[in-house]
This record gives sequence, C-alpha cells and structure tokens, in this order.
Amino acid sequence: MSINHIRPWRTIERRKSRQIMVGNVPVGGDAPISVQTMTNTLTTDVAATVAQVQAAAEAGADIVRISVPDEASSKALKDIVKESPVPIVADIHFHYKRGIEAAEAGAACLRINPGNIGDATRVAEVVNAAKDHNCSIRIGVNAGSLEKHLLDKYGEPCPDAMVESGLEHIRILQDHDFHEFKISVKASDVFMSAAAYQMLSEATDAPIHLGITEAGGLTSGTIKSSIGLGQLLWMGIGDTLRVSLSADPVEEVKVGYEILKSLGLRHRGVNIISCPSCARQGFDVIKTVETLEDRLAHIKTPMSLSIIGCVVNGPGEALMTDVGFTGGGAGAGMVYLAGKASHKMSNDAMVDHIVEQVEQKAAELDAAADT
Repeated sequence: MSINHIRPWRTIERRKSRQIMVGNVPVGGDAPISVQTMTNTLTTDVAATVAQVQAAAEAGADIVRISVPDEASSKALKDIVKESPVPIVADIHFHYKRGIEAAEAGAACLRINPGNIGDATRVAEVVNAAKDHNCSIRIGVNAGSLEKHLLDKYGEPCPDAMVESGLEHIRILQDHDFHEFKISVKASDVFMSAAAYQMLSEATDAPIHLGITEAGGLTSGTIKSSIGLGQLLWMGIGDTLRVSLSADPVEEVKVGYEILKSLGLRHRGVNIISCPSCARQGFDVIKTVETLEDRLAHIKTPMSLSIIGCVVNGPGEALMTDVGFTGGGAGAGMVYLAGKASHKMSNDAMVDHIVEQVEQKAAELDAAADT
C-alpha cells in the first residue's frame, strides 16, 4: 500500500495475504475488506431466509452465512442460493454430511469448526466435496469449542491453543492439496481474540476472517466489536469481517461498515458527522440526525455530511464535508456545499433541503465516476 505523505498518520498498511474467492467476491490480497452477516431465520423457511438475505445485501453485505443444522436445511439451501443476490456461506457444525450436502446445494463457501466437525477423515470428505463443487472453506476456530487435546495441553482456552488448532487444520487442508481457505480465531473475550489474531497473522498467509464471537446486544456488542476489530484493522489485519450481535443482521452490516468507514478502509453511503448537542444548539440535533439517517439510508454513494448545532465547530467541520448544516439564530442555519458557506435555510425546511442537496451531490458524484 502506498504511503500518504501528506497525512502519514492515516496510513494503514494491510497485511499481505493470498486471495481466494467466495463465489464472485474476492477475499484477501488487495481486495476490499468484505462485510458479512448471518441469517437468524429457520433455514427451512425459504421465504423468510431469502428476505433476510436480500435485506442484508441491500444494507451492503457482501457475503451472507446461513446455518445448515439438518438435512431439511440442506435441501432448502439449494432454493435460497438460487435467489440470493450475494454468495452464501454454509455454517456447518457437528454433522460433516451437512457440509457435503451444502456444497452440492451451491454454497460458495463452507464454514467448518474443526473442533466439532469430526476426525481428519470426515474433514477430508468435506474438503473433497468443496473441491468438486468449487467451494472455498473457512476454518472457524472458536475458543468455546477447542479440541480436547489442546485443552489438556494448555489447561484452558487461550490464544496459543486457538492458533495451534487453526494451523493443525490448515495442514489437513493443504495435505489434501486444498488452498482455497480463509481462517478465523474467534473468542468472546476481546483480549484473547486480539492476541490470537495477531499470532495467526504472523503464522499464515491465508486470508483472515475477523470477528468477536457472541459479542452481545446492539450497544454492548457494537462497542466490544469496535474495540476488538478496530485495533486489528488498524494494524492491517483482516480481509473480511462479521460483527456478531444479538440483533437484526442488517444492524451487523451497518456496524461493520461504520467500523471500516471510520478507518478509511471502506466507503459506502453517507458518513454523518454530528455533534452531541448542548444548550448552544440552534436546532434539535439529535432528532435531526436520527431523521436524516433514515431518510438517507438509500444513498450508496460515498460522501460526507456535517450536522452541527452551533457555530463553535460547525464551519470548521463543514470545510471537510460535501454537504453541511450549522445551526445559527432566529430559527435558521447555514448550508455549506463543498466546504463553503452557500445559503441560509430555515430549521423547519432544513431536513427536506439537506436530503435534496445530498441526493443531488450523490448524483453528481455518480455521474463523474461514470465518465
């Protein structure tokens, strides 16, 4: 990655990894860091699962994972794959035959947990199915399901045990001349996850899937994931990620993108810069931002919008955004376009006007990108 000589403190030099394909999505190498989520509907409910996949894709998900716990789910997966707008990863636990069935059903990738999929022979059968059906594989190591011999060796789940588990299963895949794999070493403990991922990044050139597993609800899980994933991404570690939340999968996608956007690693949609508001605010900042987030959710073009309650920081923030609004007095504020003060607008008409300005700017940017 080239160094930004103007602002070197913004430079993130990504770890060099080899690239694999998950369906039509490249993972690793110089590919953008992809965002994943997982459905929480019954897989056998094809309509509900497809609807959730489509909603996640509309929110920006590049890849969606679906649990395949039984044979009926394997059969349903075939229909889901046909209707999915993004590659599907089949989540396999305990039953290796589900992995074989999922490959046959058209899954783009098989996620297997080495600690519970069975012995090396069963893993080999899953690998052969992946080869036959052009599937990639994610080795999913989890602190909560490590192999007994590693728990006996280390006494408890720890980064060393997680990485050793992952490397053992990398060897199994490589022994079968299979190299289309990525790997994760997840734990619910941020410290353990971060340490394991740092060790893993030095031990293999395989693409790395990031995640803090079982992170919690929307607020607590977002914070925990942002801390854990953010520091790893800042170090250049990670080729694809999932934010695991006890929430709607669409929220996982949104948080994943916000983490990447905050580090300048992915850009999608409107990045709203807003103040927390105080007694100086010239309008209701919190309500306005909440409304704008909803009204501008359809914009996919990367751009920035500043919504600042008063003139203390408003003009300065507007200098660095595509569109801005700074609260003033007498029920009106200043609209900024391309960093420059443009015109005044009443607070009452401000939301509709900002939406119009953002949509217009997005159209201009899209047209310029097409030329």
